[in-house]
Amino acid sequence: MPLFAIPYPVIDPIAFEIGPLAVRWYGLAYMAGILLGWLYGRYLLSRPDLWNGKPPMTISQADDFLLWITLGIVLGGRLGFVLFYEPSYFWANPLEIPAVWNGGMSFHGGLLGVVAAVYFFSRAKGINPLSLGDIASAAAPFGLFFGRIANFINSEVVGRVSDVPWAMVFPGAGDAPRHPSQLYEAALEGVLLFIILAAATYRYKALTRPGTIFGLFLVFYGLFRSFVEFFREPHAGHPLDIGVLTPGIVYSIPMILLGLWLIRRAQVKPALAP
Repeated sequence: MPLFAIPYPVIDPIAFEIGPLAVRWYGLAYMAGILLGWLYGRYLLSRPDLWNGKPPMTISQADDFLLWITLGIVLGGRLGFVLFYEPSYFWANPLEIPAVWNGGMSFHGGLLGVVAAVYFFSRAKGINPLSLGDIASAAAPFGLFFGRIANFINSEVVGRVSDVPWAMVFPGAGDAPRHPSQLYEAALEGVLLFIILAAATYRYKALTRPGTIFGLFLVFYGLFRSFVEFFREPHAGHPLDIGVLTPGIVYSIPMILLGLWLIRRAQVKPALAP
């Protein structure tokens, strides 16, 4: 091991076993992110002052939405990875598509799945889709944080080779020390993004202008993800690895533009009436 590399804390991907059933940290991370996000969404709905008096949906409806958003995250995330990153592999190995426990989820695919869940649920229940999108966005950093920690445990989506003092040698990624880019993303997309959205929610009452939190989420996630891409190992052989661009950056650019438009649109629309 290089002199200045930090030893990688090898963690068994299997958290515990119950008979033939192996429960993996990857699955537990997704469960924790979804459940904490659901509880946080319920809390936001319990605060009428954040909405100028009347939340856009009931807590009971938020409970019903839990299944919808879970399906959106899992199905969208997996299909996004299959289509955006490894279409040729999964075309040759279709039985591997459902094996989400082995890793391989795409944030951008999961985002599309959540947007679809928000749209169809809001249509079915008569809810403002932008307000529902705001709630989902405000809660999203929980899932992003635990998802990146799961990537770290699985030693996947590793960083680029580096000589920084905190570089690590990841199992299955060669002998060279690398940036622990999963931890960078956990800190930026999980912790810092949550702080930004919370400040907008509580200090600036952004929930009174539907679409603002959703827009802020898209902009700052896109910026943070693009920044970390310079420390994250590019996806080998992907056609969108062009110069300084990577698939993560290319897929994030439309997010940033859409987020800016949503923020602008929210500011010119009247706030929710008290």
